Amino acid sequence: MWRMFGGGPDLYRIWEIMDIDFSGRVAIVTGAGGGLGKVYATQLAARGATVVVNDLGGGTEGTGGSSAPADAVVSQIRNAGGIAIAHCESVASRHGGESLVAAAMDHFGRVDVVINNAGNQRNNRFELMTDEEFDSVLNVHLKGAFYVSQPAYRYMAQQHYGRFLFTSSSSAMLGHYIRTNYSSAKAGLVGMMHSVALEGARHGILANALLPVAASRLGKAPPGMLYPEWEAEQSVSGKPGFDLIGPSVVPEYVAPLALYLCSERCTSTRAMWSAVGRRYARVFVGVTKGWLAPAEQPATPEEISEHLAQIEDRGGFDEPLSGMDEFNAVIELARQGAGR
Repeated sequence: MWRMFGGGPDLYRIWEIMDIDFSGRVAIVTGAGGGLGKVYATQLAARGATVVVNDLGGGTEGTGGSSAPADAVVSQIRNAGGIAIAHCESVASRHGGESLVAAAMDHFGRVDVVINNAGNQRNNRFELMTDEEFDSVLNVHLKGAFYVSQPAYRYMAQQHYGRFLFTSSSSAMLGHYIRTNYSSAKAGLVGMMHSVALEGARHGILANALLPVAASRLGKAPPGMLYPEWEAEQSVSGKPGFDLIGPSVVPEYVAPLALYLCSERCTSTRAMWSAVGRRYARVFVGVTKGWLAPAEQPATPEEISEHLAQIEDRGGFDEPLSGMDEFNAVIELARQGAGR
């Protein structure tokens, strides 16, 4: 279909053919006052979605608050002919999450898409991180996604349709200097996504996780926070070849994958996806074929050491879709070993 739309860091309008359309759909985007969330919200609206723009409007550490960022995004959407409302409460509480979903239901009568994008940072070295720093990040990223997604899920189940996108990170799989709290929260979101997808399948609800890389307010660490010998390694901006991808490490290059995963066209669920610059990729958990110990008795640590090369061999692997799926793979391996 033809549609005139606006989006990006500055409002613009161009004519373009768009087959993926969100007309009649209501989308909630958390942390949508800037960065990735703002681009998601404006581009969803450009494709016909009614958008609830959530943003606390505070600092990157989750302190303070202002309606200005969310209001500005809503104004941008409305000026381009779209429909949107602002919600400025923190999602890091049961009340905040429920009131956000209630706002969507009260104004528009349904919820079709939830993008859990809200985040904060409380950076510190592992040995120095406080309980408050750890809890603050888990409360926004992980608990916030739960507080919003659970009430939204209930409505989606009634309407037999829904799309969840959980914003995870490569930090969940690979860790991150000075952000143990962040990587822990992002790993938790992957587990939440898998569970929501499993339980939501019978209701027509799909859930996926996105692992994006894009310049944002959360992307910088205070000088001297990293260990000196590693600090230079954490920046790729000065490395040879960065000019080939650097200009694309911005939210506008992440949004296409995010919007696809939230669309009716998408059939993927229980999957992780990466968007880094111009590269889009599937991220998956693989389990090596491993070594099957004799059935008579448990293996010894010495036998583990003896067979470690086979245990680690990534020449062949399974991609289990659940814990039971992995168990079934072990049963099949045992059958093969028994000659059945």
